[in-house]
Amino acid sequence: MTIIASLITLVIGLAVGFLIRKNIAEKQIGSAEAHAAQIINDAGREAETTKKAMLLEAKDEIFKLRTDQENENRERRLEIQKSEKRILQKEENLEKKSEKLDSKIQKLDSDLKDVEEKNKEVQQLLEKQNTELERIAGLTEEEAKEILLSDLKEKVTHEQAMIIKELEAETRDKADDIARDLVTASIQRYAADFVAESTVSVVSLPNDEMKGRIIGREGRNIKAFETLTGVDLIIDDTPEAVVLSAFNPVRREVARITLEKLIMDGRIHPTRIEDLFEKSTQEVEQAIKKHGEEACYEVGLHGIHPELVKLLGKLNYRTSYGQNVLKHSVEVAQIAGMLAQEVGADVRLAKRGGLMHDLGKAIDHEIEGPHVQLGVQAAKRYKERAEVINCIESHHGDVEPTCIEAVLVQAADAISAARPGARREALESYIQRLENLEAIANSFESVESSFAIQAGRELRIMVKPEKISEDEMILLARDVASRIESELEYPGQIKVNVVREIRAIDYAK
Repeated sequence: MTIIASLITLVIGLAVGFLIRKNIAEKQIGSAEAHAAQIINDAGREAETTKKAMLLEAKDEIFKLRTDQENENRERRLEIQKSEKRILQKEENLEKKSEKLDSKIQKLDSDLKDVEEKNKEVQQLLEKQNTELERIAGLTEEEAKEILLSDLKEKVTHEQAMIIKELEAETRDKADDIARDLVTASIQRYAADFVAESTVSVVSLPNDEMKGRIIGREGRNIKAFETLTGVDLIIDDTPEAVVLSAFNPVRREVARITLEKLIMDGRIHPTRIEDLFEKSTQEVEQAIKKHGEEACYEVGLHGIHPELVKLLGKLNYRTSYGQNVLKHSVEVAQIAGMLAQEVGADVRLAKRGGLMHDLGKAIDHEIEGPHVQLGVQAAKRYKERAEVINCIESHHGDVEPTCIEAVLVQAADAISAARPGARREALESYIQRLENLEAIANSFESVESSFAIQAGRELRIMVKPEKISEDEMILLARDVASRIESELEYPGQIKVNVVREIRAIDYAK
């Protein structure tokens, strides 16, 4: 019973608690709903107030914009009115000017009519005057014109000849002075050392026993070397040295480097020769490219085709009368550039033509033909400018120069070749050339004696005065020069100087 009473008491307690909590919750819910309603009402009132404020601001902005637009429209209307007034005023002025022009045109028309009438009267008077003159002189108008023109032509021709003669003499004197100054200035501005180079290469040996190792058993090493390099290896009694001889300078250089490598390595046999030959070939090809690039950099030229740069590099291994052709080309480019600067020509074009003028010498030992023609073909193949091609083909006078830069390249080439020490020749060939010059001059009947002077750059001819006149001296000089050009080979140019002298001698007794 006690347990039942306890359970009943617990149930009644729980029911009473539940009712009390439910009552409290309902009161809280009601309070929350009232508070939420209050918040909603307050929010509505604030929204209405904000809406009214925004409407007022919008109305003020619209009013302001409308006022600004009206002011702007008013100003535009005023400007348009002013423009209309100006246009009307200009139209009135144009109308007035048009009226004035019309009046002037009418006046000119009337004046032209008067002039035409007067011209007709003058023409009639001239015709009457000419008819009267023809009657008095007994000559027609055409005959009188011919007589006057003939006399005038003779006078003008004589005066023109005198003026031309004076101008030619004056121009010749001035041209010689100017050319001398330009050449002197260019030579003084450019100074370069000259190093004579040989057409053979000498390789030093550590001892004479190395000669036997180079030759090899039954000559197999030297045969392999000569076959592979295309160079003659000359082993003679010269102590501790051998000589490499070849027409192709690049092959000779490759052979020299190969032989030096073999001597340093010490292992000399056909297989080793072939290995070192390939390495030496690569080294020379790199050196060729480097020499060409250095030459272009020294002259200050860019944009040259890589193949032309390689050809320029090959010129480093080519000599002309002992003068290195690449150094000669660089010198010609520098001197031509200086001359172009002095006369106001294109300096870069003159340098480019001077640098490439002997381009064909890099390949004239590989392909048949003169170096001028080969150089022109190479320049055309790699799309060089027409002016540069003309500099190449005209630097020996084979073709007429078409631009002033080509003439400057000719002069620079002659200056470089003629500078003291620039070129050297063998004594026998030098003497033979002098004898040939004198023999050509002495073959003419009117020549008394001849002398080759200035290292063969001038031929002085003494003629018999009783057998040749002064006018014939010019023809003789031309004939001798033509014979020299056709029969001899020589660097630069040769001056033919013909001297005729008559002396009258008597004695007072």
